[in-house]
Amino acid sequence: MDYNRYYIRFRQKLDHLIRTSNHDDYASLSALIGKNHAYMQQFIKRGVPKCLKDEDTEKIIKHFNITMDYFGSPDDFSNVGRGFSDSQTSNFEEEYIRVNVYEIEAAAGAGSMVDNNEISNKLAFKKSWIRSSSNATADDLAVITVSGDSMNPTLYDGDRILVDMTQTSIKNDGIYVLRNDDMILVKRISLNPVTKLCTIKSDNSFYESWEGCKTTDLDILGRVIWMGRNI
Repeated sequence: MDYNRYYIRFRQKLDHLIRTSNHDDYASLSALIGKNHAYMQQFIKRGVPKCLKDEDTEKIIKHFNITMDYFGSPDDFSNVGRGFSDSQTSNFEEEYIRVNVYEIEAAAGAGSMVDNNEISNKLAFKKSWIRSSSNATADDLAVITVSGDSMNPTLYDGDRILVDMTQTSIKNDGIYVLRNDDMILVKRISLNPVTKLCTIKSDNSFYESWEGCKTTDLDILGRVIWMGRNI
């Protein structure tokens, strides 16, 4: 059993619970278990302490109405046959996020962007780099493939893009992934600060733009924060 990797996943999953809650933050959860306001942030971000006491974990489980199965078990991580030492693996897991690469191009059905889609691989991204633009966890990120030439010359057919699925509202101009009927589109979206209406455009001038769009009418799946391309 690899307790180091288990504790890392435990902290990541707990962080996800807090950030997706409408009522909780690090300070409130610290107060829940009778600790100072910075305790939970230190535990999640720095791994200090390395693990929570059983009674504190039980309070958190009851508060979020979940079971211990949500966090898994150290048995999920086996030391047998691993190609790296414990210290190497621990350092890698501390410094990098492994993001699922999905077999998604232009079309998708109902549900979230990654529902019922096959994971073909994983890509590792430096946590410090992710944190410079997003608070997303690995579960909130997805790598998908660009299809078509509508975003040339910014994005080309076959490019890989990293999508932050926590950014589902238009707060800043950028490139977003959105659903239109049963199609997934990658488009540049800009927001008029006066009218609060959006313009959806392709970087390829041969494609038309849509102006005067209401943000509430858009099904935004996430914002593109990185792209990769084969040479």
